[in-house]
Amino acid sequence: MSNVIAVDLGASSGRVMVGTLKNSKVSLKEYHRFPNVQVICNGQSCWDLYAILEEIERGISKVAASGIEIDSLGIDTWGVDFVLLDRFGKHLGEFVSYRDERTEGMIDKLTSDSSITHKDIYTTTGIQFLTFNTIYQLKAIIDAKPAWLERVDKLLFIPDYLNYKLSGLKHCEYTNASTSQLLNCETKEWDEELITACGAKKSWFLEPTLPNKVVGRFTRHCCDIPVISIPSHDTASAVSAAPVDNKTAYLSSGTWSLLGIESFEPFTSELAYQYNITNEGGVEGRYRVLKNIMGLWLVQRLRAENPSLAFSDMALMAERATPFKYVINPNDNAFLNPESMTQAIVEWFKSRNLEAPTTFSEIIRCVYDSLALAYSTALENIKEVSEREIQSIRIVGGGTQDKILNQLCADVCEIPAITEPVEASALGNVTNQMIAIGKISNTESARQIIEASCSKVRYEPSHIEGLEAIKANYKKIL
Repeated sequence: MSNVIAVDLGASSGRVMVGTLKNSKVSLKEYHRFPNVQVICNGQSCWDLYAILEEIERGISKVAASGIEIDSLGIDTWGVDFVLLDRFGKHLGEFVSYRDERTEGMIDKLTSDSSITHKDIYTTTGIQFLTFNTIYQLKAIIDAKPAWLERVDKLLFIPDYLNYKLSGLKHCEYTNASTSQLLNCETKEWDEELITACGAKKSWFLEPTLPNKVVGRFTRHCCDIPVISIPSHDTASAVSAAPVDNKTAYLSSGTWSLLGIESFEPFTSELAYQYNITNEGGVEGRYRVLKNIMGLWLVQRLRAENPSLAFSDMALMAERATPFKYVINPNDNAFLNPESMTQAIVEWFKSRNLEAPTTFSEIIRCVYDSLALAYSTALENIKEVSEREIQSIRIVGGGTQDKILNQLCADVCEIPAITEPVEASALGNVTNQMIAIGKISNTESARQIIEASCSKVRYEPSHIEGLEAIKANYKKIL
C-alpha cells in the first residue's frame, strides 16, 4: 500500500487529499477543504496565495497528525498565471488573476508593437488565443510597470511558486508552462522572439522539465516528504486520468470545459489556426489538442447570485424551460468576470438587439444549451483538423455530476458520453506521483487502475428536433 498527498487547487476551492494505491485500485480521502476566493488588491482581481499556502500546510499537518505514512506530495492548479520574483526570492506586485481586465486589448497591442503576427505566434506555440495567456499578462505588466524589468529575477507559474514556498527550490514544470503561449510546441523550449516581443527577458524563465520528478522536500510539521512535480496544470492531470483512445474525445468538465483529444503530435495547420485550437503539453510527450470553453463558471456565478438555490434546483429549473430558445457564445469576454452574470447574459442579447431571456429558468437553460453547442462545435473542429473519427466522449471532473449537461452533451454532439472519474485532477495528481516513485509503471497502467476504481455512467444521445438548424444558428452567433 502506498499513500501520497494530492493538493488539488481549483478556481473556487482547494483540497488536500490522500491518494492510496492498494490491490491495484486507487482511492481518495479528503483531509482538508478550503475556499479559493479572488480578492481585490489595488483595484485588481487577485489570488490570495498566502492564504492558500497556509491552508495547504494546515491540510498537510492534518494528514501528518493522522499517523499515515506518506511517500510524496504534489500540487496541481490552473494555468497561465505566474509570480515574478526578485533576486532575493520576494514576489513583485500582487498575485493577479487571469480574470483581471488588465489584458484587454493586449493580443492586438503585442502584434502592433512588434513585427510578430498572430500567425507567427500560433505556428510557434500551437496555443489558442485567449486574452489572459501569460504572454499578454506580461505585456500588460511591462507596459504599465517598465521599471520592474531590472528587478525581476525569475518567473514561476503558480504551482511552481507553491512548490518553491514549500520546498525552497525553484523549477518550471512543462504542462503548465505550455499554457503560456511562449513555449515552442515542437522543441518544448522557450521562444526568445516571443519573450522579447512581450517585453520580458529570457533569463527570467527556468528550463521547462517534464513532469514526475522530485523537485524538493517538505520538512515542516514533523514531516520529511518528497515534493513531486506532477503534471501541474490541473487539466493535464485530469486528462492523464481519463481512459481515452484514438476514437474517444475527453471533456474535462468543471469551472472551465476543456474538450479535446490526446495526440503524440501537435496540430498547427492553417485550419487549426482558423479554429483557434490549442496544443497544450501532456504526460509522456503527448499533447492535449483541445478547445477551451468557459464551462460551469457561468452556472457557478449564477448560483452565487441566488445562494438559496442548490445546483440541483437550477438543473430542474433549466429542464422546465424551453430548450434552445436563447443561445449565447459562452466564450464571450463579457462573461469572463462580470459583476453580475445574470445581467451580463441579458445585456449580451440586448446589445445585439435580440430578444433576451426574462426568467431565471430561461437564463439557466440558455447557459446549458449554449455550452452543449460549444462542445459540439469544438468537437467538429477538432475532428476536421485531426482527421479522426470520434465515436464517444469521456467526461471527467466535477461536471460529471451535472446530469442535464451530460445528457445535452450526448444529444448535441450526437455520440455517447461516458462519465467518471469525478475527481480526475486529483486522481491524475496521485497516479503521476505513483509513477514518479515507481509504484505504477506508466500512464496506460494508471488509467487501467483508475478505470477499475470508478463506476461509469453512459448517456446515449437522444434525438433533438431541428438540431441542424439550431447548430447553424449557433455558428452564426459565433
